Amino acid sequence: MILSSFARALAQIGDRRFRRVLMIGVALTLALLVAAYAGLLWLVDLTVGPDGYFDVLGRVEWLNDLLSWSSLFVMLVLSVFLMVPVASAITSMFLDEVAQAVEDRHYPHLPHVPGLSFYEEFRDTINFMGVLIGANLLAFVLYAMFPPAALFIFWGLNGYLLGREYFQLAAMRRIGRAGAKALRKRHRATVWAAGVLMAMPLSLPLVNLFIPILGAATFTHIFHGLKDR
Repeated sequence: MILSSFARALAQIGDRRFRRVLMIGVALTLALLVAAYAGLLWLVDLTVGPDGYFDVLGRVEWLNDLLSWSSLFVMLVLSVFLMVPVASAITSMFLDEVAQAVEDRHYPHLPHVPGLSFYEEFRDTINFMGVLIGANLLAFVLYAMFPPAALFIFWGLNGYLLGREYFQLAAMRRIGRAGAKALRKRHRATVWAAGVLMAMPLSLPLVNLFIPILGAATFTHIFHGLKDR
């Protein structure tokens, strides 16, 4: 069921509503990363000063440049790990549109459901972003302790988080938040396995930007499959 759901989601990737959500998510994510880097540069300048002057050492002209370039390197490294979690969290604000597009094509007999309010979507997005970023930052400790297993830790952690979020999103549109949570717990192994399938392409540049869209579409199919059992 997981693979067939993914295949059906992949076949719909050219949907106009899919493309719209993708562009919005990527644009907002890039804007957020640029703002974060600008804030980091401002912090460096505030700490060192534009001239790199210290009371004890005097003027250290190269220090400001070193810290600026170091901050760029740090930001690039962090973006490799945080770009997709942040994109996933931001895009999740608009994934209700993806789920509706899937149901319009594959489940046209279902009655229309009203979308979540902006407040609910924004609240869930902030919570999801906090959990994703926090968990991935803490995972750096595990990556350092167990380097050979770093990739599997990344897949397992993000697979769990993505599976929980996307299944909850797809299910609560039809059966409410409490019902979605109960159904997810009954099928936690299936949800986690499908989440790992979504997390594995996160290591591939550019491909990983499509994962939030494919994840929402895949879990919409999985939800209907589990509900109909």
